[in-house]
Amino acid sequence: MPEAEDAPGRGHRLTAVVIALLACAALVVAVKSYGNDPEPVADTVTVTPVNLKKLTPATTATRVQDAPRDRSATDVPSGVVVHPRMVVPVFDAPNGAAIAKIGPEQFGDTWLPVIAERGAWVRVLLPSRPNGSSGWLRSGRLDEARSRFLIRVHLGSRTLELFEDDVSTGSWTVAVGATDTPTPTGRTFVLGQLVDDQQSFSPYIVPLGTHSQTLDTYGGGPGTVAIHGWTDPSVFGQAISHGCIRVPDEALEALRTVPFGTAVLIDDA
Repeated sequence: MPEAEDAPGRGHRLTAVVIALLACAALVVAVKSYGNDPEPVADTVTVTPVNLKKLTPATTATRVQDAPRDRSATDVPSGVVVHPRMVVPVFDAPNGAAIAKIGPEQFGDTWLPVIAERGAWVRVLLPSRPNGSSGWLRSGRLDEARSRFLIRVHLGSRTLELFEDDVSTGSWTVAVGATDTPTPTGRTFVLGQLVDDQQSFSPYIVPLGTHSQTLDTYGGGPGTVAIHGWTDPSVFGQAISHGCIRVPDEALEALRTVPFGTAVLIDDA
């Protein structure tokens, strides 16, 4: 059974409103600057009725098998993030087929990083399995903002770096997944913040929009990979966890105000 400490899906409750407000306070007005996407896609919206009741929610506990995969897993997104004001459909392409739905709340407010734009459409990373899932949303039902932050995790050197406006504000030695339960690489994002009353190892947990590729669950939860603290500093610098990223107190405090939707790039360096 996976260690309970790597269990963001078990017995948790949403963080206090103040933490969510701190995270959202770092959002600023968005700018129209997005990554490139080679697909020739439409730049208009064709209004086609969608039955939301028949669509699978795109959450950390679900799988959206038909979701387009992120093909630029090492590129840094522009920082633009979007928030659905209501439950909205997710499409496989602009004016394409509806493959899922996503709502305004997950671990707090849902903010998703934009990785491409085509006219009235934005492509976002999704929190559902498989890892690297993405989808297209109609921009008319979304709030838009920009995160100034970027988190990089290097599994080989076992370090986490935090950037603000492209300037490094901290680098820490961390613990990452063991050989049999590795931390997944690729491009993901800060899904939210939460407090788990059943644990004492971390004052709060930062779930990410990615999952263990070797374990289906952490202590009964959906196998959501998270960044969290640890009480024993001897683990830092080791590949020892079930996939989560264990960080020292200073790093966790620095991550406390990073807004939801902030991009997290995990590599083997």
